[in-house]
Amino acid sequence: MIPAREALDRLREGNERFTASLRGPQAFVNHGKKLQLTTVQEPFAIILGCSDARVPAEIVFDQGLGDLFVIRVAGNIVAPSQVGSVEFAADRFSTRLVVVLGHSQCGAVTAAIEELQRPTENQSRNLRSIVDRVRPSVEGLFETELRNDLTALHRQAVRANIRTSVDHLRHGSQLLEQLIEEKGLMVVGAEYSIETGAVDFFDLGRAGR
Repeated sequence: MIPAREALDRLREGNERFTASLRGPQAFVNHGKKLQLTTVQEPFAIILGCSDARVPAEIVFDQGLGDLFVIRVAGNIVAPSQVGSVEFAADRFSTRLVVVLGHSQCGAVTAAIEELQRPTENQSRNLRSIVDRVRPSVEGLFETELRNDLTALHRQAVRANIRTSVDHLRHGSQLLEQLIEEKGLMVVGAEYSIETGAVDFFDLGRAGR
């Protein structure tokens, strides 16, 4: 088992390689590693990220087969199925780091902002379920001066949406709360820059021990 802080350092180092257009040895999978992974997996980090095709976690963090347990959903939102997936990996594999990975230019955040400005008629119920989970993170920003600067508002909304998902995972699951307090589980927020390729970790919280 890799402690949360060490796992976080691995992700930081991997992203530094990615932004420098380098690749570490873990990105190349030999036959022995493939055989090993047929019987066991030990991902050192759980990534709850957005489905955006420009943000593949394994590439962004320069990791290889079996290194990351990745959950992807538009807007990196947290719904029961995502909570259950995080619980499964944290409990079954003793993975001690969870990263909610949002990104700049997030389409789900844009859709939530547009919905607050002008409600969409006849929107798919399934699409609306995503927008409705993002919207509470954005609504409060419209009550500030940011409403006059949509670029800045979008930037802050991305962060707010990530923080909402982090908070939900920290406090919306009895199992995850127990793992945080007793087993050193750490849930952090991070934002990937589409423009630079760099990941900024924030809202680091703490490991429970």
